Amino acid sequence: MTKTYKKLSQSIENAATWQQKYREIMLLGKTLPPLNDILKTSDALVPGCESKVWMYIDFDLTENTLLVIGDSDTRIIKGLLALILAMYNGLTPQQILTINAFAEFEKLGLIKHLSASRGNGVKAMVDKIHTTALTKVS
Repeated sequence: MTKTYKKLSQSIENAATWQQKYREIMLLGKTLPPLNDILKTSDALVPGCESKVWMYIDFDLTENTLLVIGDSDTRIIKGLLALILAMYNGLTPQQILTINAFAEFEKLGLIKHLSASRGNGVKAMVDKIHTTALTKVS
């Protein structure tokens, strides 16, 4: 897990109510820089998300680490995406494959409050990252 994720997740985990957690996620989404419209292509759309989510995944070949950028057209999903990016950015493919994002979101108390379609969207984003990591493991 990255230091950035640990820091961001702490504020969500410490929030006493769902409304406070929701607010933290929304604020987190505001910190994610928007993608330039030219990058919002159909190829970058994450299938399985009800909202539009654009994601680009690459690896730094020198460091063998994941680099992900993304954006969404809804504020809550943008916040969840920011949390996912913080969870995975800068990790090696091997490290990525050891992370259970569902368990992390469960620990933060998020899963029980997400609608089925939002939960599927989170799964689709994480699956895309894991699938890419699998192709880089030798």
